[in-house]
Amino acid sequence: MITYLVPIGRAGFELYSEPPVDLDDESAPQEGMIRRWIHQAGLQWNEMVERARQRGHKTSFARWRDQIVCRLAESIAEQRTLWALRNARSATARFPSTSTAAEAQATLQKILLRARIHHGRWGLIDLLTTCITGPLFFFVPGPNIVSWYFAFRTLGHWQSWRGARQGLSQIAWTYEPSDELAELGRLVHLPRSTRASRVAEIAAGLNLPRLSAFFDRVAV
Repeated sequence: MITYLVPIGRAGFELYSEPPVDLDDESAPQEGMIRRWIHQAGLQWNEMVERARQRGHKTSFARWRDQIVCRLAESIAEQRTLWALRNARSATARFPSTSTAAEAQATLQKILLRARIHHGRWGLIDLLTTCITGPLFFFVPGPNIVSWYFAFRTLGHWQSWRGARQGLSQIAWTYEPSDELAELGRLVHLPRSTRASRVAEIAAGLNLPRLSAFFDRVAV
């Protein structure tokens, strides 16, 4: 697995990758009740996201609901790097060539430690909230979007926490300098309109088609 320490300006770095997305695979796992439940929940979530993106609701509640779903979908997408680390035994971290391997290692450890604390705390909070909102909104007609929201947040935080823990204690990391990431660091403070074409070229060169959108969201 290859990950990237993407420079984002004053805030430092973000860990990024584009691991394969397997939630669209409709073949359910044959073993394990929890695995089957997670798979089925993933399929239902994909359908919910697709409906939220395509609908043009007129009521304010429906628009609010769809915005919540789309926002959560973006949050989940940004956590996929940590999710992919859950089962990894070895990984490569590419870092800007303006830094040293020792600096990259320290940065990576800091990111993973922060992620483990953050996702562990919020996973517990969202689990408690799910337990409250499930019965509270049980008799409301239609999908319990509030409970679903916190349930998927709980699942996302749990998966991210596992990935951060794996990255800190189990994965054998190697480090590779990258001139492309160093150039991204020099582009951070430029206006988006000025840097857009070059960022797209770098993303294409790294074979990371979603990197441009990610960089625009996180770069300061």
